[in-house]
Amino acid sequence: MAVAVQLLPLLLLVASALAGYTPRYTPDWDSLDARPLPAWFDEAKFGVFVHWGVYSVPAWGEWFWYYWKDRKDPDAEAFMRNNYPPGFSYADFGPQFQAKFYDPKKWAEIFEAAGARYVVLTSKHHEGYTNWPSPTSWNWNSMDVGPHRDLVGELGPHLREKNIHFGLYHSLLEWFHPFYLLDKQNNFTTQNFVAAKVLPELVDLVNRYKPDLIWSDGEWEAPDAYWNSTEFLAWLYNDSPVKDQIVVNDRWGREDLCKHGGYLTCHDKYKPDTLPKRKWEMCTTLDKKTWGYRRTMESNDVMTELEIISELIEVVAYGGNYLINVGPTADGIIPPIFEERLRSVGSWLKINGEGIYASKPWRVQNYNDTINVWYTTKESAVYAFFTSWPKEGVLFLASPIPTNDTKVTMLGVPNTRVWSGDTGVEGIYIALPLFSQSLADMKIWTLRLENVK
Repeated sequence: MAVAVQLLPLLLLVASALAGYTPRYTPDWDSLDARPLPAWFDEAKFGVFVHWGVYSVPAWGEWFWYYWKDRKDPDAEAFMRNNYPPGFSYADFGPQFQAKFYDPKKWAEIFEAAGARYVVLTSKHHEGYTNWPSPTSWNWNSMDVGPHRDLVGELGPHLREKNIHFGLYHSLLEWFHPFYLLDKQNNFTTQNFVAAKVLPELVDLVNRYKPDLIWSDGEWEAPDAYWNSTEFLAWLYNDSPVKDQIVVNDRWGREDLCKHGGYLTCHDKYKPDTLPKRKWEMCTTLDKKTWGYRRTMESNDVMTELEIISELIEVVAYGGNYLINVGPTADGIIPPIFEERLRSVGSWLKINGEGIYASKPWRVQNYNDTINVWYTTKESAVYAFFTSWPKEGVLFLASPIPTNDTKVTMLGVPNTRVWSGDTGVEGIYIALPLFSQSLADMKIWTLRLENVK
């Protein structure tokens, strides 16, 4: 008994230490992939991507420099001949990137109205120009050339005031940086570019702005060993000022896509047709043809409200997040057609977001018979999203199993719906309200089913 009494304080001390123990992650994928994903990301479901940089000046697309100088694309070359004098270089676009009407407070208000729970701003694209005063990007950053402003630093506080998580896109590669081209010529056996540019910039972004998310890109030409990705992520998870809330994607080396990282993006506009085993995100863009602002964009090139909401529901039903991109003008204006689409999605989410935010995939994700129905679940409720209104005003849901306590309501319509069916048997009939203009404006409708199996 005396021995047990003497051991008790020691056991309590050990238990206390273990309760507060924070694991140390090692720079290998087995360890890094085992890190739990911070809960905020899965709960957010919907975010806005922003592609903005010097490429917004020619407004041809964010890959313009590459197509013009590397691919010798005839359309890009003709564009320059027809619009700019001989000898005009890509660097000459830098001073024209003025951001004169960039109002980060207004941007944050638009993103809040859209219902976005996180925003991912381009800090640096493949052209190498940084939207913050990077000390390793001399004379090719937004403080030295163009706006003479810290575009990244100005947006973050306004987003956080609205409880919107702040993410930063960062390209690992830079098409024409001499150090990168040298390393590439050496088959990536040297790391001049990584040591001088990539890692210092990533660490600077994290320490300076404390983002909630790093959206890495530009990984496809070199292995993660070249980028020192696992070493950076181990520091990020263990010792950085954002180690507890930071989220990263899967673009850290040419072999890592759809395999490693905090969550999976797999490829642009990735959308699985079955329920993935890991958390994933679909990134897509309102302008179907490009990510950066494009001066020749036509209204038919822009996703419709119905297309956006339909895709959002499908992605969330399969456990994913939906990241929709806008490309502001070089002046810093979000084009009105983009703003209108974002606000319309936000209006829909104000009514139907209960079945989107913080939801989980249900045992059935989709049922498509005469009417396409998607399902999510949260707490004890199941949410059924249907995309067309039945002619007779009676909707049949083939998957839910009703019980004696089943209750059905339509989000945005206060009265309980009348339902019928055999308890304990799959399938339930629901009498919908009379179709009205306000219901027509909603475009996609949501039923909350309580006490179903």
